[in-house]
Amino acid sequence: MNAKIKRFTSSFSQNGIGAFLVTKDININYLTGFPACEAWLLVGPRQAFYITDFRYIQEAKDGLKGISVRRYERSIYETAFSLIQGMNVKQVGIDAHHLTLAQYQMMERKRPKGIRLVRTNGLVEKLREVKGEDEIHKIRKALMVHREAHDFLKKIVRPGMSEKEALLKLEYFVKSKGAGFSFDPIIASGANSSYPHAKVTGRKIAKHQPLLIDMGIDVEGYKSDLTRMFFLGRIPPLIKQVNDAVFEAQQRAIAKIKAGILASEVDYQARNYLAKNRLAKYFGHALGHGVGLEIHEGPRLAQNNHSVLKEGMVITVEPAVYIPGEFGIRIEDMVLVRKNDCEILSDDIH
Repeated sequence: MNAKIKRFTSSFSQNGIGAFLVTKDININYLTGFPACEAWLLVGPRQAFYITDFRYIQEAKDGLKGISVRRYERSIYETAFSLIQGMNVKQVGIDAHHLTLAQYQMMERKRPKGIRLVRTNGLVEKLREVKGEDEIHKIRKALMVHREAHDFLKKIVRPGMSEKEALLKLEYFVKSKGAGFSFDPIIASGANSSYPHAKVTGRKIAKHQPLLIDMGIDVEGYKSDLTRMFFLGRIPPLIKQVNDAVFEAQQRAIAKIKAGILASEVDYQARNYLAKNRLAKYFGHALGHGVGLEIHEGPRLAQNNHSVLKEGMVITVEPAVYIPGEFGIRIEDMVLVRKNDCEILSDDIH
């Protein structure tokens, strides 16, 4: 077993299970390093089995090391439970969040006597929150391409260009670098920037109006996620005032980040500063989130999340102000939590 799977199995006893059936592709990818597709991973105390069908069996055998590959023919449920019986375990963990109701009901029907399914919550996701050096390296690579894409945008965005035109040019550039997007980019000009998840439209980019661009780059499965504000021409006083307040709120939150601090305390730093400037009512979402194999992972920087930040977490810090029908300002950076402080991974993308 590799180090990630060994770390995973070390959590079994405290959760009252002897094995775990991983059914979410991205979690299988994390544990094995293999791009799973329509497969399950059965992790036992001493052995792991990758279960798939004829379409993917040879690829899995060629790509997986240290993990037994099993092909199912009639039913993945029957194959999985047959392997579980061979492990001689009685309690098998599942994450019900990643199963449909029909799948869970089928598992219960196919479950042999003497084996109990134990519903757990985010065991693999908890491991994924703390990044290893290899993962951090891939995130840095994604940010390198992101930096190039950002510099490209600064050169080509101009008044009169539509949001869709800017997106098409950006998409071509990113693909030319052998990369992809982590999510559909947001390119929102003028009043469109007041929508937190604005759709790209045919609206023309105009002088003296804010342009919000939120994008992420995917390199080798790992993501970046940054929001930058572009200003073409003069910045109206109110927009500048709000932009400065959002920036200061972000800086105060980042200054608080280190291992051992509560996620809610980081959120409070930004939200409290915006409140003092009578802007908090325009900031309705969480301050940030983890980033890795998925664009939204734990931990969540939110008022109601009192979990402790740990060294090695990679999180976004993205305070914002959205004034309906007028404009929106969001500034988002990615930071790496360290023992006594944090590193702003995107600090050189201006």
